Amino acid sequence: MYPAVMIPQVARKLLKEYRPEGKFDLVFDPYMGSGTTLVEASIIGVNAIGTDLNPLARLISKSKTTYYNIENIKKDFSILQNSIHSYHKEVKVTRDTSNITKIDYWYSPEVVHKLSYLSEVIDNNISSANKSFFLIALSEIIRECSFTRNGEFKRYKMNDSQLLKFNPKPFELFHKKIVRNIQGLRSFIEKTHGKKSIIKIDSFNTVEGIPDYIQNSSIDMIVTSPPYGDSKTTVAYGQYSRWASEWFNFENAKKIDHILMGGRKLPELSFQTNSISDELQKINTLDPKRYYEVCYFLEEYYKSICNISIKVRDGGIVCFVVGNRRVKGVQISLDKFTAEMFELNGFSHVKTIVRDIPNKRMPSKTSPSNKKGAGVKTMSNEYIVICQK
Repeated sequence: MYPAVMIPQVARKLLKEYRPEGKFDLVFDPYMGSGTTLVEASIIGVNAIGTDLNPLARLISKSKTTYYNIENIKKDFSILQNSIHSYHKEVKVTRDTSNITKIDYWYSPEVVHKLSYLSEVIDNNISSANKSFFLIALSEIIRECSFTRNGEFKRYKMNDSQLLKFNPKPFELFHKKIVRNIQGLRSFIEKTHGKKSIIKIDSFNTVEGIPDYIQNSSIDMIVTSPPYGDSKTTVAYGQYSRWASEWFNFENAKKIDHILMGGRKLPELSFQTNSISDELQKINTLDPKRYYEVCYFLEEYYKSICNISIKVRDGGIVCFVVGNRRVKGVQISLDKFTAEMFELNGFSHVKTIVRDIPNKRMPSKTSPSNKKGAGVKTMSNEYIVICQK
């Protein structure tokens, strides 16, 4: 559903085993992605706040943390099924798809017609209270029914032989997603035992600051998985989300990778590091352009940590699940850099846990220096950096 997600078991274990002593009322995820931490906080009855610049991430997180009435969801699903059963290829759809980039290149006319019909049926028949539940399923099949290659987050089209075999069935896929999501909703409600934590989802950029409604020294614990580098050259969140973002006409649908952390050039760099200075120097020697791209990300990551640190109470715990990416063959120890930046902001480094990530949703190979066809294996370990203020 979303790339490079933190698996629930990791967030669950961190919230249980590293919760701070004393007050434990508020959890914060400054890069919430698909909302795993928010869901796990809900399950243990703790209030949580999450933020993400990606509108698809916010939609997913909202849906996953909403206590929908299951019977109402089933009634709405029945309405949708009746509409789907009455579909025929001559039915008129009026949905405007002109904002979708190269729609004829990425979709067959039949698929566009069915997706448009399904979108209109949801818009016209589902209440605003339940709409996000059904849009999540739609967001998945919008991508799965496109001509993009399987296993890719970036926008690469299938080859001719793959296209000949490709015959997506939007309505069947949608039905399967909804059945699965109803099961997930039922499990979520059962696990929370009816306790409704207060979950707030926002869109602020922690690099630029954190709103005053989150008071200084108010956060008890942070459990998060930040980006490992800029989205354009690591996990392409923007490209992955672009299918649904354009379909739903989200703001900045075509520019998400540019507005995420490290996606822009900066006029100056203020961070200083001892932990990865040698690695950065090696990259600078090999490729000055890539060096600055890495530094732009690290600068914004550093500023984000500075802003986050102010909001954590004394004794509060932060758990950052990070990956150590390679640039020009040089591994960047983001775990060491993360611990170092928190130490500069009044934290002590408790420990770093190393674990395999065979189940983390990432492509098996990525392209070094973004050269097509020059694939190398992606990271197979993640590092859980735990610090206390």
